[in-house]
Amino acid sequence: MLISPLAGTPDASAQTQISFLGVAASELRDIVVDGSRSGIHSGKLQAYSTGDGASFIPARGFQAGERVTVHAVLSAAHKTVAVGTSFTIADIYTLPKESSGQTQNPPVPTQSFHTRHDLRPPQVIVGTPASTPSLGDILISPDSGGVQAGPMIIEPSGALVWFKPVRSGTEAMDLREQQYLGQAVLTWWQGEIIGGHGQGEDVVENTAYQRIATVRAGNGLYADLHEFQITPQGTAIITAYEPVYRNLTSVGGSSHGIVDDSVLQEIDIRTGLVMFEWHALGHVALNESYARVPHIPDHVYDFFHINSIQQQNNGDLLIGGRNTWAVYLIDAHNGYVLWRLGGKRSTFTMTPTARFAWQHDAELLPDGTISLFDNEDSPPEGSSSRAIHMALDLQHKTAELIGSYEHPGTRLLSPSQGNVQLLSDEERFVGWGQAGYVSEFSSTGQLTFDMHLPPPVNSYRAYRVAWNGQPTNTPTLVAAPGKQDTVVAYCSWNGAADVSAWRLLAASDPSALKVVSTTQRQGFETEILTAGSHLYLRVQALGASGQLLASSQTVSS
Repeated sequence: MLISPLAGTPDASAQTQISFLGVAASELRDIVVDGSRSGIHSGKLQAYSTGDGASFIPARGFQAGERVTVHAVLSAAHKTVAVGTSFTIADIYTLPKESSGQTQNPPVPTQSFHTRHDLRPPQVIVGTPASTPSLGDILISPDSGGVQAGPMIIEPSGALVWFKPVRSGTEAMDLREQQYLGQAVLTWWQGEIIGGHGQGEDVVENTAYQRIATVRAGNGLYADLHEFQITPQGTAIITAYEPVYRNLTSVGGSSHGIVDDSVLQEIDIRTGLVMFEWHALGHVALNESYARVPHIPDHVYDFFHINSIQQQNNGDLLIGGRNTWAVYLIDAHNGYVLWRLGGKRSTFTMTPTARFAWQHDAELLPDGTISLFDNEDSPPEGSSSRAIHMALDLQHKTAELIGSYEHPGTRLLSPSQGNVQLLSDEERFVGWGQAGYVSEFSSTGQLTFDMHLPPPVNSYRAYRVAWNGQPTNTPTLVAAPGKQDTVVAYCSWNGAADVSAWRLLAASDPSALKVVSTTQRQGFETEILTAGSHLYLRVQALGASGQLLASSQTVSS
């Protein structure tokens, strides 16, 4: 059984719950939670929907700086075992809201549609057409540059498939396809970005683009933008940031400094309970960081900067620390660091070409190798960012570079963000983060696809998937008089991935509509010209074999 906050956690939230993971709720009894200043806390025990634990929810909060001791009795298999944990409550610093004034950037080219005036996504520029368009669509989340932000799906040609703008003043990050309770879903983070970190929520939508779950951080924290992974058990692993007051004299800072602790939480999606919590400050020393210590009052020291999490088959967690230039494997049973790759205390001896800096998106692959996006910037450490592939020798503790992918046309140096996706046949799909590019490389390292967003627009990550969205709403149709006794019809269906053609029905009498033409889909919005005037029209979306998918409402010209 694992209890969190973990023993020795130096900065648990005053609103923390006590998480008991790995046992049935019915096996827990005699729970005593004692704050060194606040005294004994009553509360209630709530079970996880997964059946493997429960959280004790205190009836009132704890006090900053106090030490909390937890005792409980575990009764299972005719045995009783005393269990417990002890941790310290943080003195939390509240980040000030950033100025709402937007940085003035040159106007960014955007798309516009007759059928959807509410959608204004940025243009996409395809430089190298995809050599294998059938591999699927591209999932991005454009932000920055004052554009309309939101999760976005595009075809390899650059044509829009689906776009969902988020509320003005907020951003969307990390659109991807995942599995939740046996079904394919789209997930992303949305919210405000304050101090380089997210304060928002994670969204789960089904193939009909209907929200089926919302995941929020627990214990008084906010869900951060950097990671949202759904596990096979139907739980969510997310990141959160917690700014706390801390003595930074050991690294040349103030005795009353502020450090941004990086927090990992596993959330029971159906109940919202925190099942597990891990704090970088409890396991990684401040002096392992390469980030500069601030010497300005109220500036936060982001010593670790968690930006990726990957759960392994045995439950262990691979965690990326951008500002320590290291990747950590965390033991799922106790939260201890099993090994470090990179950084100042690397467990592995690394060849010079394998070293990385300011990295993102570390992933252990099925063959035991590891991939990551090596930013090499912020501040610059190399001449260009790259996607790298490394072999790990766990016995001899060595790491060797076996693949490196740099942008061949432009030496891209991306200060933040980025990811690497392994496709079939060892192809790599690379999101270049802040640089705004998305590329695909063959198994031999040849560039087989390349596109970019207009600067300074970028996408946190990018993925390529065979997505098949089926919206429940109907296609949109607008019509207007054309030249010389004609009518121009415009039709679209936001999110429909399998429309091959549009069939137009028209007549001067709405009860006598008949088929007048069939037009191949021209991208997100298709224009159809038909003879006549003062017509009533309807369009039908057709699939690849000509089957009827859906019909629009009847409109008049």
